[in-house]
Amino acid sequence: MPEVSVVAYFADDPTRTYQLIPWLPVLEVLHQHHPVALVLRDPDSAEVVGARTGLPVLVAPTFADLTELYGELDARVVLYCNNSPANFQSLIDARMLHAHVNHGESDKQSMASNNAKAYDRVFVAGEAAVQRHTAALMEFDAARLVRVGRPQLDLHPADPLAASERRTVLYAPTWEGDADYNDYTSVAVLGRRIVEAVLALPDVRLVYKPHPKVTTSLRPEIREAHRDVLAAIDRAREAAPEAGHRAVVVGDILALMPACDAIVTDVSSVGLDWLYLRNDAPILITDPHLDGERLRREVPVSRCADVVDVRTVGGLTELLASRLEHDEHHLARVAMRHHYFDDLQVGESTVRFVDAVGELVELRDRLLGVVPDQSDQGVKLA
Repeated sequence: MPEVSVVAYFADDPTRTYQLIPWLPVLEVLHQHHPVALVLRDPDSAEVVGARTGLPVLVAPTFADLTELYGELDARVVLYCNNSPANFQSLIDARMLHAHVNHGESDKQSMASNNAKAYDRVFVAGEAAVQRHTAALMEFDAARLVRVGRPQLDLHPADPLAASERRTVLYAPTWEGDADYNDYTSVAVLGRRIVEAVLALPDVRLVYKPHPKVTTSLRPEIREAHRDVLAAIDRAREAAPEAGHRAVVVGDILALMPACDAIVTDVSSVGLDWLYLRNDAPILITDPHLDGERLRREVPVSRCADVVDVRTVGGLTELLASRLEHDEHHLARVAMRHHYFDDLQVGESTVRFVDAVGELVELRDRLLGVVPDQSDQGVKLA
């Protein structure tokens, strides 16, 4: 059994491994300071994740397997990248500290839920997330919140886009969520018209990168709209092969951003990832529900972006052309980036994350009366 200080726990099936996979390079950095193991409950998910990392991947399909494994590992901290119901089987272990790290920073309603009360710490990006939790939750102890920025965004994945003299517009819609209250997708309502508007721009390349679960949506209207978008891109490629229009349905969206000049996206982590990495370039936020007042109130980034809805999408071609020439929201985005991510610059979030986990490792040992064993650099009970 490997020496383990930190467990990254994941209980879901392979269709949700997109929540854990972006954390793997960050966990590999953490592993250099505090040994990390991945504990998964689904063997198929373990196979998917194991192919992407050199970290130990341990599988515990049953609750009995999990309790036995935790007893053998004697880890200090458990990290959770989602709120799977099966997280509660892990939370039962009272000899470790439990920290929720989530898999993105967004203004979706699901980002601040009572699930946060189950964890000893909740790692968040910055001030916006703190306000989101304190406003949405009753009797929540805000002292549990730890600001760490967005460590996944400190990475530099290889750019899969070919070099182009054309300006590139990225359309990156989210999926419909698990419930109506968390449905922010623009695919069915606006997707076709957004793509048509971008394709109508001269000397512009369109890149379409939907959320992974758009491609497997159970809603017929979303599947149909997604197919129509793909078909429109295929036609555009045939008509102008030199343009380089692309649909990227598999892969890391963060790798696409450096080569793009503007983004049209939904309320999701993608828009805030862009704000962190590319606040030098325009962002347009969709409003599929045509509720501008709620959008401005609940989605601060919309206040420094143009909003695309059924009333304004008809003028999107002209709007994008204007923004690509004159980015009038740039200074507002600079201020808004600070609201979401404090004063962290690219590269600093990972340092803050590793330090925060290290503090929890030390705290757990103090709480259990564990002191360093100088003879073997291990630990023993006081």
